Amino acid sequence: MDASPLHYLPQDTLHHIFSNLPLRQIIICRSVCKFFNQTLTSSSFLTLISTRSPLRLIALRPSHHHHHYLHHHRHVSSHPFLNVYDPNLNQWMKFSLDFLPCKIPIPVASSLGLVYIWADSPDSSKSLVVCNPLTREFQYLPQLGSAWSRHGTVLVGSNRRVLVLTELAALYFSGSGSWLNFSSNLPSKPRSPILVSDSVFALCDVGSPWRSQWKLFSCKLAELEKSQGWNRLEKHEWGDVFDILKRPRLIQGMKNKILMVGGLKSSFSLTASCTTILILRLDLDTLEWDEAGRMPLEMFKSFQDSSKFKVFGGEDRVCFSARRVKGLVMWDCVAQAGKGEWKWIDGVPGNGDGLCRGFVFEAKLNVAP
Repeated sequence: MDASPLHYLPQDTLHHIFSNLPLRQIIICRSVCKFFNQTLTSSSFLTLISTRSPLRLIALRPSHHHHHYLHHHRHVSSHPFLNVYDPNLNQWMKFSLDFLPCKIPIPVASSLGLVYIWADSPDSSKSLVVCNPLTREFQYLPQLGSAWSRHGTVLVGSNRRVLVLTELAALYFSGSGSWLNFSSNLPSKPRSPILVSDSVFALCDVGSPWRSQWKLFSCKLAELEKSQGWNRLEKHEWGDVFDILKRPRLIQGMKNKILMVGGLKSSFSLTASCTTILILRLDLDTLEWDEAGRMPLEMFKSFQDSSKFKVFGGEDRVCFSARRVKGLVMWDCVAQAGKGEWKWIDGVPGNGDGLCRGFVFEAKLNVAP
């Protein structure tokens, strides 16, 4: 490369050439040599491509089994990676996390091109690290106890506000200072909480010990500190919308919409089997539900014997995984107008026999932690 004519091109010309490449190719080119890496990570080049649309990927969280294995076999080289799936190319990729000064990083959430990771602090307590895996820059957030990493759900807002939610309490970080601690004040453990704009939404079981009864609760971030801010969202017109789904969970939908996913019960009896997996959509502007999609029967047959399945993704793509099911099933609303397209995703990293979990990662080169 030292003798390459590329070295003699003006930097502006080089930047112009590379700025015409798709973001995917720019990421690949950075790994070719030091010269390319310096050129494509310079502040002037990152400014030039700042308006480029992000790469919308699905990132996987490591399984609990993987954590425990690495924890008890610390001599094993863990080679920490963020495994991601590109739906547009139908390809798996991975970004190395070896730049983080911790042994077993656990990616849990993402927003605006940044990934939030549970990591060991230098004094062995737990902290959240915010990083950009593409630029390999990172920053520690104020320390937290290890109990939060074991039991808390991490939610990240569009302006980098971070919320860690458990059954009893909520931790809130506004971007500077320290964590603020508030009482959750919910009737039961919040299920699949999500952050939409400036509000948190979660499902709570308000039923009896022998029969679940799910209801939708919401709270504005600004009202969290009052510890009285949760409202039960319901309308008479909704009827039994929460009773038709077994083990419902929430996913953030497109714009001002929420997706609720669960097994469609064949009847209202306690032992009712499920006939398929249903995706319902709530418009937060009109507070009206509609059906977004239902899993085709030939796919659901793989999930029928699994009492538990995981759901993750967001906006217009939802992924499903279950034990003893090889690969993932994805509902892709982008691919086809109307009810969306259902497809199998093969080649899932790992042994393919665990319950996969994950989140949407919008990869960008021009954001810093």
